[in-house]
Amino acid sequence: MGIYERDYIRHRPPPPGPGNPITAVRGWSVNTWLIAICVGVFVIDALVPTTPALWGRVRTEVSREVPSFVVFGGGNQYQEVMNERNELAALERGTLRFTRELLDVSATPNEHVGTVTYHWMPPFQRWFHFSTDLGFRSLQVWRFVGFQFLHGSVTHLLFNMIALFFFGSIVERYLGAKRYLAFYLLCGICGAVMYLVLNFSAMMVSLYAGRSVAVPGLLFDSMATPLVGASAGVFGVLMAGAFLKPDAIVLVFFVIPMRLATLAYALVGLAIVSVLFGVQNAGGEAGHLGGAVAGFYLIRHTNKLHGFFDFLGWADPTSHHYRGPGPLKKGAATPRHEVDRILDKISADGLHSLTEREKRVLREASEK
Repeated sequence: MGIYERDYIRHRPPPPGPGNPITAVRGWSVNTWLIAICVGVFVIDALVPTTPALWGRVRTEVSREVPSFVVFGGGNQYQEVMNERNELAALERGTLRFTRELLDVSATPNEHVGTVTYHWMPPFQRWFHFSTDLGFRSLQVWRFVGFQFLHGSVTHLLFNMIALFFFGSIVERYLGAKRYLAFYLLCGICGAVMYLVLNFSAMMVSLYAGRSVAVPGLLFDSMATPLVGASAGVFGVLMAGAFLKPDAIVLVFFVIPMRLATLAYALVGLAIVSVLFGVQNAGGEAGHLGGAVAGFYLIRHTNKLHGFFDFLGWADPTSHHYRGPGPLKKGAATPRHEVDRILDKISADGLHSLTEREKRVLREASEK
């Protein structure tokens, strides 16, 4: 494939084919696949029959009478009182939420110390939602990626997918398919990490103080509070779009015209205020911040995205196919890196911005 046939030059998805497995099915872009997977997961979970054999109980909250880190780390000191009939009735009614009494069995007689809240969850939500307890304490690391494809409601799904549809293609055209996929997933992972850091820090502060305390900016939710949604990755995409097309006009709520950069930074500011003041869904806003920070950094340091997903076999400029044989010395210039730099320059400023030397480098790379 010649250099002038690359996605960086054409600004449209490359054609499907054996050499392009990442877009080989119906020519779909990575962005389209991300949207399709999110929608598919949501629909499948919605269609799963609400039976105990398919749905599962997931602990989601511990009442504030006793900090959740004490419950999770308390060994055999605490015991939950299960009421099977009431829990199955919650599933049958479709309320999906029930509580269990929490007892301190080290006391005589056993002492009531609080309640534990559970939710019935369909398979995908149960297996892939993220929480400090499961994703970090239980080392279920797949949840750092899995939660990005889950959504709590139709509205949640709709807003995320609309944003991804309009802005994801801009970023994918700039980065190329594999770098875009790495970019999106890393932004989502950073969203989970931000949530984890703020939640775990709050638990450590409470542990040090010996009681639950309030510190602005920390998340004093239960360690089991679930985090779901593509919002962290979407915020990363918004920040990248604001960098690439800052003056693009978007219609907020399809009515109010606003610059893309203004919209992106306004949403980040709103997320910061929400976390500092602990408003409802502060945990979700923390995830948004993590994704936004990652997107802001990665779109300015795209070299950090090289080498991801080389196993897919598509020889694009992010692939090891262009690294050349033998080890590379630190800081040494390579033809691949030079080509990447020139392609990024074309994407940002157009072909007319190239020097004669840069045009010669592209011609030689195309011939090779």
